[in-house]
Amino acid sequence: MTTLHSPAGGLRALSLIMGVFLVLMGYGKLVWFADSAHLTYELEQWLSFEPVTISRWYLERVAMPGAPLFARLVVLGELAAGAALIAGFRVGLTGTVALAMVLNFQFASGIMFTSGYLTNGFGPPVIGGLAALAIGGGRRLPYSVPW
Repeated sequence: MTTLHSPAGGLRALSLIMGVFLVLMGYGKLVWFADSAHLTYELEQWLSFEPVTISRWYLERVAMPGAPLFARLVVLGELAAGAALIAGFRVGLTGTVALAMVLNFQFASGIMFTSGYLTNGFGPPVIGGLAALAIGGGRRLPYSVPW
């Protein structure tokens, strides 16, 4: 039997921590359900920082036109992924989806193309944690819901 005193136990602890992080991030964006202008404002701020060409193209052609839909999907995605990680439900899959979502935000903001990215608390620690869950969470972890 796998216990908390094992690599799988470490991944389970990480899934709880990352799950709480995502739930709190989603909770902070609940107003986006009622008004996507909050996301549009954030995207406009990112554009004003003169991001690299590929991020600018993405913001102008994909993110800004899709903001009304994306505002709601981001909140749902963060809350659902966070809840799934807390429960230990399909940790590998959930970690992969959450990693894609976080990388999307960091790509769009252009921050991942700056030297300050490596010391950003939302950068490598979150990416590393979610990548570890995506890679190692393919099996049922201790104290997880049955899947």
